[in-house]
Amino acid sequence: MDTRVTLSKRFQYAAIALIVVGAAVMAYGFITHPERAWANLLLNNYYFLSLSIGASFFMALQHISQSGWSSMFKRVPEAMMAYIPYAGIIMLLLYFGMHSLYHWTHEEAIAGDALIQHKAPYLNIPFFFIRLILFFMAWTIMTRLIRKASLDEDKYGGMLYFEKSELLSKIHIFLLAITFSFATFDWIMSIDVHWFSTIFSLRNFVAAFYHGTAVMVLFIIILHQKGFFPALNKSHLLDFSRYIFMLSIVWGYFTFSQFMLIWYANIPEETAYFYERWHSGFKVIFYVNFFINWFLPFTLMLSQVTNKNIHIVKALAIVLIIGQYIDLYEQIFPTILHAPVFGLIEIGFFAGFAGLFVLIFGKALASADLIPKNHPYLEESLHHHLH
Repeated sequence: MDTRVTLSKRFQYAAIALIVVGAAVMAYGFITHPERAWANLLLNNYYFLSLSIGASFFMALQHISQSGWSSMFKRVPEAMMAYIPYAGIIMLLLYFGMHSLYHWTHEEAIAGDALIQHKAPYLNIPFFFIRLILFFMAWTIMTRLIRKASLDEDKYGGMLYFEKSELLSKIHIFLLAITFSFATFDWIMSIDVHWFSTIFSLRNFVAAFYHGTAVMVLFIIILHQKGFFPALNKSHLLDFSRYIFMLSIVWGYFTFSQFMLIWYANIPEETAYFYERWHSGFKVIFYVNFFINWFLPFTLMLSQVTNKNIHIVKALAIVLIIGQYIDLYEQIFPTILHAPVFGLIEIGFFAGFAGLFVLIFGKALASADLIPKNHPYLEESLHHHLH
């Protein structure tokens, strides 16, 4: 059984090629369509950050609940977490695009708007970046500590580092619940400075957990098909599919609740958010978002037959990659660009960030044994069986 992933030259060259092409398209975008470029930078960096955050939350839950079935696969979410500090560096670049993204940064907007003035003690550029730095410090420190405890467990064995991982995971999800909520307020919701939703942060947190888990499952399946994780069986697939099924329901619940309550109450300050999206060309995207992220996985994962089919689970995970992009596109683009637009710039930005993400993921995955050999529940994971 292979215990170490070796990155092929072909993989590294492909990832670097995506980064180079993406960088060229980004340069073109900032020169020709700066507002569109900044919207894409925010969307794509937040997109891949959300996958990392979601994977870290999945892993923390496994530690806290002392789940044995998933212990064999823990190196995959650990490797996905490696993108977090890079996302923090890229997010600092927003300083140069604040006026393109956020209406509340314009002095004339503040001067003529009582609501923005009311929010100014919180929504101001210095405090915005202080919070941003604190968020990434918390996420980077906690994920690094969890990763170190995991590697020390491999090195020394025993229960000490298993228990330490559980304690660190409890701290991590507590900090994550607070910091990621404020991060979504800052980076996404404040684009529509006059709008607010009491469940916006929870909805986006669920989306990160949902799609981060889906991408993690996709990586595990690809590794299995490459000869790694030979012990992966239908019982593992069933448990992974149950996560995707459950999270599709929770995502659908919060997304529909946010829309339905605003539609039913019909308060102008709240309905303006959906009015702009429905009357500026984003209505089809609204329905496609529900179809891909809720209806399709919900109906597809109802049966255990499809839950245990590796090809169906893999295909669904790939579709959900598109689903998270559409969800964030609907949140970010309408207020900044006021009309749907998709072309070379959008494709190039996504390609560049995808190349960076998989390269960082690959290097982190290859830096340690793929199977956590001293995990106390490893045998349970290797021989996991359900009916």
